[in-house]
Formats: sequence, structure tokens, C-alpha cells
Amino acid sequence: MPMQGANLPMPAEKKRKKKERKDSQLIIRIKGKERDQFVALCEELDTSAAREVRRFIRDFLKQHAASD
Repeated sequence: MPMQGANLPMPAEKKRKKKERKDSQLIIRIKGKERDQFVALCEELDTSAAREVRRFIRDFLKQHAASD
């Protein structure tokens, strides 16, 4: 039995733009206790440590872009 609608295009509202891939890493050294506290706080706030570091970097770049 063939699937109905299998070859129909997706409605426009369901199409999503492709996100730019994250293709780089930043390795830093911090005290283990600080890392553990940071990760625990992020979990309490229902976010991830990586997301918060990326947010910091974007905000820092925006803040300093005007001074270039």
C-alpha cells in the first residue's frame, strides 16, 4: 500500500532555514570547582554551559564591535 502524500512538498510554514554549523571549539582551562558550579547553575536555570558561553561571546563581540 503506497504512502499518501509522500511526494508532496512541505508547506512553507514547516520549512526551516538551515542553521550555520558550529565547526570550531574553544578549549579553556578553569578551576574544576568553578566549572562544576557553573554547570550546576546552568542546569538549575534550564540551560547548558555551552549555550551560555556562546551567548557571552556573541554579546561581547556586539559590545566591542561599535568601538572598532
